[in-house]
Amino acid sequence: MDRFRSTENAVLFGTSSFWQGIDVQGDALRNVIIVKLPFAVPDEPIIEARLEAVERAGGNPFMDYSVPEAIIKLKQGFGRLIRSKSDKGIVVILDSRVKTKRYGRMFLDSLPPCRVVEVGRKG
Repeated sequence: MDRFRSTENAVLFGTSSFWQGIDVQGDALRNVIIVKLPFAVPDEPIIEARLEAVERAGGNPFMDYSVPEAIIKLKQGFGRLIRSKSDKGIVVILDSRVKTKRYGRMFLDSLPPCRVVEVGRKG
């Protein structure tokens, strides 16, 4: 992280551990690109047990657990960009599910107020 902060025009690729706990203020971080919505892997033992518990309680495991958990993680990822009042930049969400799935609006509505630019596919 120190090298990223001190290197001009650096690129940092992160996995799930980068969704929280990363604090880079100022011009060192100007763009966060989210390739996929951060859904947990459903067959990991702890996640699987939680999904089964929701189902046993009569809930919908996906809508009642997976979507809310992914929304929290997306908000954390979005929050990596703005760490102080003077921070600015762009968050790009490449996962088309925010526009094509009925739950996608829930993800977008959870984010802080900001200017949204939609880029459509050509072809």
